[in-house]
Amino acid sequence: QVQLVESGGGLVQAGGSLRLSCAASGLTFSGYAMGWFRQAPGKEQDFVAAISRSGDSRNYADSVKGRFTISRDNAKNTVYLQMNSLKPEDTAVYYCAANSRNMVATTPRDYTYWGQGTQVTVSS
Repeated sequence: QVQLVESGGGLVQAGGSLRLSCAASGLTFSGYAMGWFRQAPGKEQDFVAAISRSGDSRNYADSVKGRFTISRDNAKNTVYLQMNSLKPEDTAVYYCAANSRNMVATTPRDYTYWGQGTQVTVSS
């Protein structure tokens, strides 16, 4: 059974930082590209960042470029999202997802497996 478990969310002041982690089990982690998405209340799910199987290719939403960094450790079956210079508009539930096509894809339908999400709240 495939499981993706996010952690690291919380409440932070604007300008602060958080590091999200997503631990994967039940799949060959190195065979999957990984992505982060987020969903704010009343809004659609938005792409945040994606990383290829080996980590040599990354893709970011324009809204987070220069502030967020996605990385992965295939030995630990974990993908990370380092979030710096956080803004109130970054407040959302953050989800990690896995796709087997090695695509740094930006649309949710390209991903097969999803975590349950972790809440990030940025206060002004």
